[in-house]
Amino acid sequence: MCIRDRVSTQSTGEPSRNTMAEVKGTAKIALPYQRKRSEFGRPPPVKQDALGGPWVTAKKVVEESWTMFQDRNATGETMEEIFPDDEHREQTFITRKTCLGHVQCGPTASSTTTNTPRFEQKIGFMSHNEGGWPETVDCTDPEQTARFRKRVEKEEEYVAAVKGMAANIEHTLRQNSAIDIYEEYFSGLQEEHTTDPPAAKNLTAFKDPQNVKRTVTSVSWNPDGGRKFACAYSNLQFQQAPGDMTSQSYVWDVNNPNFPDLTLTPSNPLVSLEYHPRDPSVLMGGTYNGLLVFWDLRSGSQPNKTSQLATSHRDPVYDIAWVQSKYYECMTTSTDGQVLWWDSRKMSEPTDHYLLDTTNKQNAAGVDAVVKSGVQGGTSLAYDVAAGPLKFLVGTEAGYICSCDKKSKQPTDRIQSIYTGHYGPVYSLQRHPQLAAKYFLSIGDWTCKIWMQDVKTPIMSTKYDQCYLTGGCWSPTRAGVFYMTKMNGVFEVWDLLYKQNEPTLSIPIGDAGLQCMRVEKENGKLVAFGSGDGSTALYEISDALSVAAASEKSVIMGMLDRETNREKQLVTLDKERRAKLKKLEVEAATAAKAAEANPDEMSDHMIAELEKEVNEILMASGKTAPRGEGESEGPVEKDE
Repeated sequence: MCIRDRVSTQSTGEPSRNTMAEVKGTAKIALPYQRKRSEFGRPPPVKQDALGGPWVTAKKVVEESWTMFQDRNATGETMEEIFPDDEHREQTFITRKTCLGHVQCGPTASSTTTNTPRFEQKIGFMSHNEGGWPETVDCTDPEQTARFRKRVEKEEEYVAAVKGMAANIEHTLRQNSAIDIYEEYFSGLQEEHTTDPPAAKNLTAFKDPQNVKRTVTSVSWNPDGGRKFACAYSNLQFQQAPGDMTSQSYVWDVNNPNFPDLTLTPSNPLVSLEYHPRDPSVLMGGTYNGLLVFWDLRSGSQPNKTSQLATSHRDPVYDIAWVQSKYYECMTTSTDGQVLWWDSRKMSEPTDHYLLDTTNKQNAAGVDAVVKSGVQGGTSLAYDVAAGPLKFLVGTEAGYICSCDKKSKQPTDRIQSIYTGHYGPVYSLQRHPQLAAKYFLSIGDWTCKIWMQDVKTPIMSTKYDQCYLTGGCWSPTRAGVFYMTKMNGVFEVWDLLYKQNEPTLSIPIGDAGLQCMRVEKENGKLVAFGSGDGSTALYEISDALSVAAASEKSVIMGMLDRETNREKQLVTLDKERRAKLKKLEVEAATAAKAAEANPDEMSDHMIAELEKEVNEILMASGKTAPRGEGESEGPVEKDE
């Protein structure tokens, strides 16, 4: 409630009756004005003039009708904005710097890790002997067991039990005769080639248990279904092996990457290791000091036999190849230039030996090839029965591939052919598993080459890579697929059925660099990679790269035959060009002699024509004539 008192005056300036009454105290007249406080508006903006009075219009001042309050709506509005002057602003106010703030509107989440208990797998066994005999009968004595059987067979309970079981057995036999439970309904169905993209999946890694870092120098798969593989560990840096480095190598189970299945303890670190292709318990290894070690894994981790130091290699044994024989026989090679044959029954000395001497072997190489004379160090071997039981290939340090035949009578005649095409050691050499009689694969320096044994030049080759190649092999299940490993840790798959100029799949395995690889031969899906830090990675190849199509072998065979014919035609054209060039050189020499005996215009013209034709042949073959050749002054015209 608000009460406002108002006093009115007349224009003459005399007070009214109400005023007079109020002054005299006789009467008081009040006008009550009732209104809710919420109905009052905000006061209007009040400005001051130069004299300090309120700023209003002149009309309202004359009428005296202005007031500090007005009836306005009680809505939010800006009544007045007062800004300081520039001088006061610079003295009093400070410019505020821009502040950036971040607010996270999403819920706060925390990440936790849990390490599960380590699963340790151990191998156990149980010995089961024949049981069920009474205590009075010794089961190891044949006479007592025979007497006990005769006594039991005469009992009526035994006869009744046999008759009761005979009825069930007869019913089962009749069912087996009526239905062939081993019948194959889709035996002739051929599986179509999958359309899935090529891929490889990392399964697990097997790390060297030793603290000293060693290199995985060789990997060999067990022939019994690919459940186990052996790894050789060594340090190939000359005189860089630490004194506390162990010589142990291991056999791993693919289902237990935590602990090795078996520990091999040779006298010296192993450089090469190879399972026998038919016996999963026989293993042969080559050491760093040139010895050969034989294991029968059924007898334990210690080697059964070891070769003598005086009759072994003088350098590390870089490769081992089992040969076809009734007994366990193999061949080895080393950088000392020897190829030795061994019989596991007598490891004291090799059964045969051969020195890789290329002296006077220029005719065994190609036309333009240059073969250095001397003993060549061996780095890789390739043996396959399909190519011949006594034929084998040897890759050397100088980049040569020697095709040898053991049945030659003279040891110097064992090198039948020499293939030159690499500028560094040949680290991998393998005959085609399905076309072994003709084609083989070689990997060295920065490229991989495919050869045909009747042609001295490669029929197919990959482009030179920027990184050094360390190994590779053919796919055991697909005719047109081969693998390569690089020094930078990259694994490449080449599928000639779809691409010939670039790899189909390229996967980085590790940063330490890949040193060796091996594919499981039964299914062709498991691949083991040995690296420089001692770890072995196990990958599984997809069906697109391991399952062969119905007509793949014939298509690849046609492709290789076509490339072989093309290379043979180029060689034939080169021979014809060389023969023609030689003939022209002889004719030019004859014409030169005739010109010396009878100088005239005809002989000079003939020499000029022959030289022109020789230059054309040289230009066609990609060669240029030496300085001073290929130019003729022609016949000299005499002044009349």
